[in-house]
Amino acid sequence: MRIELQKRANTSVLFSILSPLLALALTLIAGAIMFGLLGKSPLNSLYIYFVEPLLDVWSLHELAIKAAPLILIAVGLSVCFRSNNWNIGAEGQFTIGAITGSILPVLNPEWHSPLILPLMLIMGMIGGALYAGIPALLKTRFNTNEILTSLMLVYIAQLFLDWLVRGPWRDPQGYNFPQTKSFQPEAVLPEILDSGRAHLGIVFALIAAVALWFMMRFMLKGFQVSVLGQSERAGRFAGFSARRMVWFSMLLSGALAGLAGISEVSGSIGHVQPVISPGYGFTAIIVAFLGRLNPLGIIASGFVLALTYLGGEAAQLSLGISDKVSRVFQGLILFFVLSCDTLIHYRIRLIVNPSAAQEGKS
Repeated sequence: MRIELQKRANTSVLFSILSPLLALALTLIAGAIMFGLLGKSPLNSLYIYFVEPLLDVWSLHELAIKAAPLILIAVGLSVCFRSNNWNIGAEGQFTIGAITGSILPVLNPEWHSPLILPLMLIMGMIGGALYAGIPALLKTRFNTNEILTSLMLVYIAQLFLDWLVRGPWRDPQGYNFPQTKSFQPEAVLPEILDSGRAHLGIVFALIAAVALWFMMRFMLKGFQVSVLGQSERAGRFAGFSARRMVWFSMLLSGALAGLAGISEVSGSIGHVQPVISPGYGFTAIIVAFLGRLNPLGIIASGFVLALTYLGGEAAQLSLGISDKVSRVFQGLILFFVLSCDTLIHYRIRLIVNPSAAQEGKS
């Protein structure tokens, strides 16, 4: 006896649209059960986790801060995934973007110029793009699996960051703490409102999402992404280059991840330290799929996943539970999104006698 998935002849358009909402509802139900098993009131816990962080102005600013890198990274990954190029190393590109973008304020802290911030952003994008170019080169040159190479490069980037801030970049007047000097005011992303800490990173994220939506919807390059992602052979007949698409999608996603990295360091932290991300590069994968690989949908899903970070912090303080609960919620969301999409396109078939079924097919 075995279980197999059989593709449905007709897919429900309504359920395809409602799939993310259904996944969120199932996540809330599973979360309520989890809180109950932890000995907490399910309704009160869900209120603290998902509603309470939205009631204060400062919390909304923190929501925007956490949503900005998720949206920036996810919209770049959506182009990769839709073109059938699986960049799993955005966390490393995020880190390298933060490092390369911080070269100017760290090595030249006395330079006070309005040019420093634009140069930092450009250098961060270049650093992220070049780091994403490594798995692109390996794939196009040696047919190496980009999932493995991009993922392994994450740990190299993180170890390189740790070495920098504990060694050459460590602030000599920082009481031996592993961090750089604080950035000069000209090197800090300005806040967008006086009521909180939200900075221009969220503006970059929204602009990138709208721009990539326009590209995917109305431009030839977006059509190439869709065609090559669905059928590389059909794309070759249309004159599209799969090799060039690997480079385009990887460099684009790496540049946006690098922009997210330098925006996080410059806007939220103000210096470079060993840990600059709670896992934005990996969480952005969930954001991309929850948004159905649509840049406009990614905006909404980015705020939803950012809320899981804030809710995890609120639950840790109010309920006294582990901060790992936010990772559980993120994992549940991804599980239910993929499960709902699978069941919408496939039906579960139970085969009692596999040999007889195989003979029937033949």
